[in-house]
Parts: sequence; C-alpha cells; structure tokens
Amino acid sequence: MEIIAIVLSLFLLVTFAYRGFSVILFAPVFALFAAGVSNLPILPGYTELFMAKAVTYIKSFFPVFLLGAVFGKVMEETGMARSIATKTIQVIGRDKAVFAVVFTCMILCYGGISMFVCAFAVYPFAAALFKEADIPKRLIPACFIAGVFTATMDCYPGSPQIQNIIPTIYLGTTTFSAPILGIICGTLLVASSLAYIEWRRKAAEKAGEGYGVHTLNETVIDPETSLPPFALSIIPPIVVLALNFYFSMVFAWDESLLAPFRAMNLPLLAKSTHNVVAIWALVIGLLVAIIVACVTGRKFMSKNTSVKAALNAGALGSLLAIMNTASEVGYGNVISSLPGFIHVADALLGVGASMPLFNAALMVNILAGITGSASGGLSIALDLFGQHFLETTAAQGIPAEVLHRIVAMASGGMDSLPHNGAVITTLPICGLTHRESYKDMFAITVLKVIFAFFAVFLYMATGIA
Repeated sequence: MEIIAIVLSLFLLVTFAYRGFSVILFAPVFALFAAGVSNLPILPGYTELFMAKAVTYIKSFFPVFLLGAVFGKVMEETGMARSIATKTIQVIGRDKAVFAVVFTCMILCYGGISMFVCAFAVYPFAAALFKEADIPKRLIPACFIAGVFTATMDCYPGSPQIQNIIPTIYLGTTTFSAPILGIICGTLLVASSLAYIEWRRKAAEKAGEGYGVHTLNETVIDPETSLPPFALSIIPPIVVLALNFYFSMVFAWDESLLAPFRAMNLPLLAKSTHNVVAIWALVIGLLVAIIVACVTGRKFMSKNTSVKAALNAGALGSLLAIMNTASEVGYGNVISSLPGFIHVADALLGVGASMPLFNAALMVNILAGITGSASGGLSIALDLFGQHFLETTAAQGIPAEVLHRIVAMASGGMDSLPHNGAVITTLPICGLTHRESYKDMFAITVLKVIFAFFAVFLYMATGIA
C-alpha cells in the first residue's frame, strides 16, 4: 500500500502540473498525502521534513538562481541576448532553421543565461524561421530542449548551470570535471537530438503538415529595432565562463576562510572551502558579468525600462524559480523518506552493484523523475547516497570527477516529465500545449537518458575522462 501511495502521489502531481496548477502549492499536498497513507504524521512531515530540505536547497543554491536570473534579465532588457540570437541565426543561415535554433540556445545557455531567458530571447526568431520555412511550430519546444537541456546544461565542462554546480558540493569536484567524457557524450547527444528533430520535420513535410494556424503568442520582429553589436553582447557570457574557470581551476582558495564560521557553530555550514568554491566562482563570474552588461548595454535599453527595473525584475523572477525547485526537492525528500521508497531504494542500490557508475546514474534518474526536477532529484540523490557512490566508485579506482559528470548528465533525463517546471514554462512561451508538443520534448528526454548510460559504458570501456 505504501508503494501504491507513492505512485498515486506522483501521478496526481504530474496530472495537476500538466493542467497548469502550481507545484509550489500542490507538491506539499501530494507529498503529505503519501506520508499520511504511510502513517507518517502529516504536520511534522510538512514542517520538519518537507520544509527542512526545501530550506537546505535554498541555502545552498539561491545565490546561483538569484544572480543567474538577474544576469539573464539584464541581457534580455539590454537586447544583448537577442543580438547574440540574431547574429547566430544569420551566420548559420535561415535554411537551417532547426540547427540555428538549437545552436543559438546552446550559446546562450553555456554563457550562463537561464533557460527561461533563452526561450524568451530565441522564441520570436524561432517562430519567424519556422513560419518562413513552413516547419511545424510544435517542434520549437523540442529544439529548446535540445539546445538548453542537453550538452550545455550538464555535459560540457564549465557549464554555469545549476545541474553542473550541485555535484561540486557533495563530491568536492569542480564544474570542469571529466571534460573529454562530457564533450564526447554531449556532442553525440546534440547530434542525435538534431537528427531526431530533422526526421520529425521531414515526416511532417511528407505528410503535408506546415507551420500550422496559431494565434497564441505569435510575435512579429521589428526590423527597425536597434540592437547592441554582437561583439559587445558576447562579452558578458565570456566573462562568466572565464572567471568561473579561473576561480574554479586556477585560484587557490584559503581553507581558513570558513574558520570564523565554524566557531559560531552555524547550521548547514560547508565541510570545507573545496565544497563551495564552485558556487563562489560562479557568483563572482555572474556578478562581474552583470556589472559589465549593465555598463555596456545600458544605452541600448528601451525608454520603457531601466537598469533598476531589470535588476528588480530579475531578482523577483529568481524567487519563483527557486521556490518551484525547492518545492520539488521538498516533495522528493518526503517521498524518499517513506518506508515504501526505502524498500525500493535498497533494492535499486543492488542493481548493477558491480558497476557503481551505472547504479548512480539509475538512482539519480529515478529521483529526478519523481521530483520533476534535474537539480532537485540530483540534490536528493547525492544527499542520500552521495557518500555511498563515492565509496563504491573509489573502490574501483573511479575518480570523483567521472562520478560528477555521470550523475550530472543523468539528472537531465527523466526530470523532464510533464510536471517539470521548465516544460510547464516553455510551452506557454511558445503558445503551445502539452498535447501539441510534449511528445517530441519527451523524445529528447529519452535520448538524454540513453546517453547518460552510454557515458557510463564509454568510461568503463576506455577509461576516458
């Protein structure tokens, strides 16, 4: 009955999210439903279990959400994000619409711009390109998934996205872990995703399906709009990557920085500077990039906005993003604490026990699917089993850096079920529904799962990292 309660709870959360209800409100409702059926006291389950893990997640990662959202909003309001998108599409060519949209998203994402800003910045051009080429509009969300949620999110070394940051806290690694393995698997994943979308495009063309008749969020690009030069616009993302690399890989952080705080007996204090340097490096990179973007892009802002408005809007936007994810983390923490899940987890930890990387990828994928969040599932998996993963991989001589890359890639698989926050956000931006576009978004998700496990076997076969 306890396992049935967990499955029913997840089904209800997916269904409500699919229908547009907020996970901030309903994640605790369905988590506590499962807890009640499992004879766990409901109110303590909410305040001491659900909220405890949600708050821990916010403590660890809110700076990244905050500065990432502010950076994205500044890049959006200064026109720099749109300038990068416009130039990339011009260089690639309008005749390669699918590749142009995917690659543009990859550039923005790898430069530290959040998925939501990528979607807002690229969508007007993607819609115009697809309409001109008579490609079904329903394929645009799949292009966003391929561009944002594949290689540049958690495969490529140095990615400033949260999924690549989380393992550094639990494993003591850096965002540049296992670079060769990540580049190979990430590139193959993007190529496979492009091949799939092209196959779907050709099938639609053969069936006589075109762009379609759409009325929701159909945008018109004003050719007279003045945008900042591409050379100027690309500087802030480069600043993020460069400073992130320097403060992660070159700069020597002093362990004594945390000493005064240890004396205060603070809760949730990091074990060592090694566990938080990735956060600190990205905070510095994003902060400097925000300043650079504000100074150089201010004159390109429209009369209807200002630097103050962009900063405030970014800060407010980060609250929704962090609370969505924190609620999913809280939900996952309640579910993972129930007797039914513990029995299942114990059984799963024995699956492929002789291949600890495979087991780690499996557990992360399952928890990401349950929470509907890559970062949420990854945080819970590493919190519950991180030490176990480290011990079992070390026993086979597998570096923590390889474990980092595998679990990061695995987190971006089954997370994108219908209740995933990014899926729910992307579809309205495009003026589409789950019914119209989710099937192709899910196909990219399946490819992501396949390549996460492919990375395991590639490393075991070649030792490449």
